[in-house]
Amino acid sequence: MKISIRTKFTLGNVVLFVIISLLSILSAFYLTRLSKKTSAILKENHLSVIYARDMSEGLTRINQEITNCFLTNRNSDSLFIRKELRLFDKSLQLEKQNITEIGEDKLASDIETGFNEYRSSIEKFIISPKQVDKVLYMQKEFVNLYQQLMLLSQINEKAIDIKTNDAKLSAKDALTQMSIIGAVCFLIALSFTYSFSTYFNERFSQLYKGIKEIGSNNYDQRLYFDGKDEFYEISLVFNEMAEKLNERNQEKNLTLHEALEKELNLNNIQELKMVLNRIKDIEEQATELISKLENKK
Repeated sequence: MKISIRTKFTLGNVVLFVIISLLSILSAFYLTRLSKKTSAILKENHLSVIYARDMSEGLTRINQEITNCFLTNRNSDSLFIRKELRLFDKSLQLEKQNITEIGEDKLASDIETGFNEYRSSIEKFIISPKQVDKVLYMQKEFVNLYQQLMLLSQINEKAIDIKTNDAKLSAKDALTQMSIIGAVCFLIALSFTYSFSTYFNERFSQLYKGIKEIGSNNYDQRLYFDGKDEFYEISLVFNEMAEKLNERNQEKNLTLHEALEKELNLNNIQELKMVLNRIKDIEEQATELISKLENKK
């Protein structure tokens, strides 16, 4: 199957894009999961701690107002007390809608029952503030209710610690997994890049050497590339060109050799003619000389 160089480059870019996309998707997945866990801590348990704190502070202010009124023998500030009771009830209702831990729903129900009793006792105290037994009973209800609120806060604070540790472990696991996946992807990308660059470097180097040899009149140079891409086609064209240049060079050498032989043959004929002419001249001169000698006799 023929695969062009352009196709190989495209496949290489696709592989790198897939690796980068995979790392991005995994990073987003782990970050989203970690963000959900931390958001749950802030949204659920942290709010419960705030509600418990607001209720305990309001309860303390109500108890202080009642105690001060009883000790100073003055009428209680009913508007202030009822305002704090409304705020307490508001926080309690919000807490009942934010149940997240085991046993928290029962505890919230007990707090609501204790609060209703405490509020009823306060209403009676506002009407008849001079009764000691009612004040003592309210103090007892206050202590029980305050302890329940502290327990509610502790449950959620403990849950925050557990979920925070879980989030830390999740972050550590995510970091480990991302490190492993990143290392694997890096090795794949490095291997692919190395093999790709090696493939082209070797072929460009051979092509450069082949052209350089042809330029040095070494027409016996040939290229042998594996595969079915453009380099293979270039090698076929290069070898065909080298073959034609070699044939033309041989034809040229043969023509020069024949021309030299012809030139040598012509030179030899001329020299023979010159020698024959000289011999003929020498014969004529010798005949002349002999004739002269005979005449003298």
